[in-house]
Amino acid sequence: MFQVNALGKACPLPVIETRKALKEHDAVQTLVDNRIATENLQKMARQLGCSCSVTEDGPANYTVVITKGEAAEAVPEPVAQTTAVRGDSYIVVVNSPTMGTGDETFGRTLLKNFIYTLKEQDVLPDMMLFYNGGVPLVTDTSESLADLQELAAAGVQIYACGACLNYYGLTEKVAVGEITNLYRIIEILRTANRVVRP
Repeated sequence: MFQVNALGKACPLPVIETRKALKEHDAVQTLVDNRIATENLQKMARQLGCSCSVTEDGPANYTVVITKGEAAEAVPEPVAQTTAVRGDSYIVVVNSPTMGTGDETFGRTLLKNFIYTLKEQDVLPDMMLFYNGGVPLVTDTSESLADLQELAAAGVQIYACGACLNYYGLTEKVAVGEITNLYRIIEILRTANRVVRP
C-alpha cells in the first residue's frame, strides 16, 4: 500500500497529496496529525466513491486508509463537473501579502497554500491580478513563484500593477507574468464574469 506522510502539513496538502497518489495506486495510507485532516480526507473519499477508514494511533497521530473499489468506478472523478463549469470563467485578485485578517505569519502561510491549491484545481482562473501588497508575490524572492510559474505555463494570465511595483521598488524583480496599469486592471475587473479574492 502506498503511504503519504502528511504529518505536520497544513490543510489542504494532505488532501492534495492523497488525491494525487490515488491516481496511481488502488489504496493509499495517509498519516496526519489532526482530526480536521481526517475529516477532509473522508469527504474526499466519499466524493471519489472510495472506501475510507481512520485509526487514531495517538493524541496527534492518525492513519487514514483510502481504497478504490466498485464504488470508485460507479462514482468517477468530477470530469463532467469540470466540463460543466469550464465556461464559467473567473479571475483571482491578490492585493495583500496575506490571506484574510488576523495573524500575519499565518495569513502568509494561508495565501501560499491558496496559490498552491489553486494550481491543483480542475478549473483554473483565466487571470490573476496582483496589486498593492500583493505584487511581491510575482517577484524572484516570492515563496509562491514556482506555483505561479506553473499557473502561467498552464495558460493563466498573470498581471501585476506597474505603479505598485514601482512604489515598492520591485519593478526589476518581476519573475512571472506581465506588468500592467490601473486602466487595464479596471477593464479586467469591470468585465470579469467572477472575481475571487483570497
